[in-house]
Parts: sequence; structure tokens; C-alpha cells
Amino acid sequence: MHTVLSVNVNKIAWLRNARNGNEPNVGAASTKIIKAGAAGITVHPRPDQRHIRPEDVYELSSIAKSFDVEYNIEGNPTTEPQANGFPGFMKLVQDTRPTQCTLVPDESSQLTSDHGWNLRDSKQMETVSHVVNELHELGCRASIFVDADPEIVSLAHQTQTDRIELFTGPWATTVASFGIGSSDATQWLAKYSEAADTAHELGLGVNAGHDLNLQNVSEFCRAVRVAEVSIGHALIADALDHGLEPVVQKYLDAIFRGCELRDR
Repeated sequence: MHTVLSVNVNKIAWLRNARNGNEPNVGAASTKIIKAGAAGITVHPRPDQRHIRPEDVYELSSIAKSFDVEYNIEGNPTTEPQANGFPGFMKLVQDTRPTQCTLVPDESSQLTSDHGWNLRDSKQMETVSHVVNELHELGCRASIFVDADPEIVSLAHQTQTDRIELFTGPWATTVASFGIGSSDATQWLAKYSEAADTAHELGLGVNAGHDLNLQNVSEFCRAVRVAEVSIGHALIADALDHGLEPVVQKYLDAIFRGCELRDR
């Protein structure tokens, strides 16, 4: 199985919003990313509209459909309409019917996603199960953002989700602090491999994302069998040095190297 790349374009929108204009243009940048070989585009619309805005969600839906690539909307399904014009997360999903919807338990005040769903909590389990059912009625593939915990993966399976997305932040932070070959990093990687194996045994697809970059994505794809990685912040930052289209190719090459090593 070859891992594909979905590029999160939130940071392009964040830069645009800093000047309240239309540069850089999120739609044009996403088109470049797709033409460079990415398998999909990811957006995470937040209620404060600090990066991706509702109008971006609709525009990028049309662009993804025109190129016949995956469109992944991620976010908290409990986010309601806001006074600033945000229509609510599920309204955006209902209107655009993305290829995939990734459910993330982030709070409005969070800088970025930093944990998965605690499906041991009956209320969270009920919420996620209900939304997964709604996503299936809309024709969307459902994915649940989870920590590297086999028990949580098993509970995710009970919601009837199609996939999980492993939150890779703890491993990436450990790699940055102690090195990719350190015992701490290796122990974390074993946890991700166990969680992914559990998912596969249950018939779930596995995605991964958060803080993956050119220095660590090959090793992750070598050790953990995943269908898709979602990368945004690091890729957009690297584009400042290499250019947007060339850096997409660098990430594709890094992912391919990891998959080749894994499948030997």
C-alpha cells in the first residue's frame, strides 16, 4: 500500500488573512499543489475564521471536484453557527459533501489540534457515532482523530467510522527533542504501529497527521502502514525555501522512500 499526501492549506489562508486581501490566493495555491501531485486538499475551518473561511471551503470543494482529487474537511462537528458569519461545521460539510470528513475534538480557543477523541467517555462516543452516521448518509468517508491507543482504536471501530487519523504530534515532538533514532522516539513509534495494526485488523483505514515534516515523514511511513498523511504547516514553511510545487514533490519523494523501505 502506497501512502498518499493530502496538503492542509490553512496556513496559506492565514497568511492571506493577515492583510485582509486575496494574496496569496488559496484557490490558486491549491491548484498548484494538486498539479504537483498531491492526492488531496485538507481544510480545517475554525469558528474564529482565523485562516480557512467558509467561502474558501466552497471554492476548494469545486476545485477538488474539478481535478477529481480528495477533499478532506476536518474539525469539531459540535461547532455551532457564530455571530461572525461562521455557519457551523456540519453546515459546511452538508453543503459540500467532501470526500472525507475528519472529526477532531478541538476547542475554539486552541492554537492547533493537540489530542484525539476520548471515546471512553460515553458522551463523546455518542456524539461521534451520531456524526459518523450522518456523514455516511451524506456520502462522505468518515475519519476520527485519535491518539495512538489500541483501546481507543477499538472503540472508534464501534462508531462505524471508515478510518482513523493518528495524532502524530507526540512522536514528532519526541523526535525533535531527542532524535529520530532515540529510544524515546522508537518507543513512541511502536505505539503508533500497534494502534495502526489494531485498526487494520478491525478493517479500518489509517491516516496520520500533525507535525510531520521532511525530516520525519519517511521514518513514520516506513514504520507505520497508513493510507494517507495530512501535512500543512511544515510543508508551507518549506515552500518559502523551495517553492510550493517543488516542495510538494520533495514530500512525495520522502513518503515514497518510507513506503519502499516498509514494503521490502
